[in-house]
Amino acid sequence: MFTHIKTSKENRELVSWLTRKLNLGTENIIARIAFAYSLSKDKKMDISSIKDSQGKEYSKAVLFGDNLPYYVSLVCVHYNIYKTDKDIPKYIKMHIDDGLEIIHKELQENPNLDGFEYIIDKIEYGLNEIV
Repeated sequence: MFTHIKTSKENRELVSWLTRKLNLGTENIIARIAFAYSLSKDKKMDISSIKDSQGKEYSKAVLFGDNLPYYVSLVCVHYNIYKTDKDIPKYIKMHIDDGLEIIHKELQENPNLDGFEYIIDKIEYGLNEIV
């Protein structure tokens, strides 16, 4: 299992910017949101296109707290792999990087959204998808 995850160098600044812009908590909260949001888009990441790891570093404890097994389970179900698969950290990193970029793009298109409005919008969208 992994001990740390690092974003790309490019996304190091995005994490800080999104944390300030959305004001939803610490940088690891934004990384968790980015990870989950990217997974929700149902994209399959190609390991061969993984970006550099010169950005923000998170220990697994800081990134996922006591909920690591649940986040790993999400990756396992999404990629149909077992929890000991060696590529799980790469998928987590790629989905964090992807989610950060998606959120950044959406906020660039809607600069007046604050964190609360952004999250409520996503929850509402998700609920409408279920119904």
